[in-house]
Amino acid sequence: MNSATTIVLADDQTLMRDGLHTILTLEDDLEVVGTAENGQQALELVEQLRPNLVLMDIQMPVMNGIESTKRIKKQFPETIILILTTFAEDDYIVEGLANGASGFLLKDMPGDKLIQSIRDCVKGQLMMPAVIASKLAARLSSASAAATAEFDPKRLKSEGISFTEREKNIISLMMEGKNNRQIAGLLFMSEGTVKNYVSMIYNKIGTNDRTKAILALKEWMTP
Repeated sequence: MNSATTIVLADDQTLMRDGLHTILTLEDDLEVVGTAENGQQALELVEQLRPNLVLMDIQMPVMNGIESTKRIKKQFPETIILILTTFAEDDYIVEGLANGASGFLLKDMPGDKLIQSIRDCVKGQLMMPAVIASKLAARLSSASAAATAEFDPKRLKSEGISFTEREKNIISLMMEGKNNRQIAGLLFMSEGTVKNYVSMIYNKIGTNDRTKAILALKEWMTP
């Protein structure tokens, strides 16, 4: 029998923390090992407890969820962080993903979908509700002209941009000329999930042109 996924809950609203705790504790494969009311406490709990996953609110006192995510991923890159929010603002999406979050969950989603999303995320899926995915796509589209004008494939190395293991798997297949559907089949993922990952890769690179992205990735991979 597999051990339960250990979880830290970080939310400044007591009612939200208690509600999540109750929902998750009912599941045999999920275990809440700590709760935090701000990002600083979340960071300290991860240091102490080394949970598999953190459910992270964004707007919290002392330290917000984005900054906490950044610090946790820097110290404990294996920790999965899901941003739990009522907000779908563009800046939060980009900042959260850029700092290592594995996706977003909206606070008003049904409990059973929340639980399934956590399980899927632990298996390596990127969690992104349609409303957030569409906002990310719009953000990338509006920024593409400026990004293309200033595009420099050597920027990835100079800025120390890094990719997750899942992103690296997708990158290697992109460089082999595989399209999103082919990548999805080879990695046993949905095509929509692959598209979300590719969007994240494009965002880090600074272009949503596949040819330019591959050029930058080849430069990044060259010793």
